[in-house]
Amino acid sequence: MLPYRRHPGVRPLQFALSGLHAHIGHDLVLTVVDNCHALGCAPPDLDGEFERVGDLLVSLEERIHEDLMPGPELLGIADPLTHLVSSWNLERAREAARVLWRLRGFPSPAEEFRHRTDVGAGLVGRFLLTPCR
Repeated sequence: MLPYRRHPGVRPLQFALSGLHAHIGHDLVLTVVDNCHALGCAPPDLDGEFERVGDLLVSLEERIHEDLMPGPELLGIADPLTHLVSSWNLERAREAARVLWRLRGFPSPAEEFRHRTDVGAGLVGRFLLTPCR
């Protein structure tokens, strides 16, 4: 994703949304499972904390929109981006963490699931960084 850093057609909003998606679709999933191992609990036991993280992410998304949204002349470009950002889904991340937790006794499928989570997050991140011009 670094090759797009200086591309004139990739807006700061795109980088912010790409990072937000990576944290939800990848990092959050792995962090929930790692914390469950450390705390000796299962993902449903962390639902309250998960909801608090979700509230924080929603407010962050709102701030990103306010701070980085281009002016009216670029709204045609921004519309597809605002639609793409809604591709993140906290409930899907929660379910992915639960699946990974259920696979904890099966190292090979668990590693494959982790890998697929990484690949999926990377794919969406690259889509979000598609140059607008």
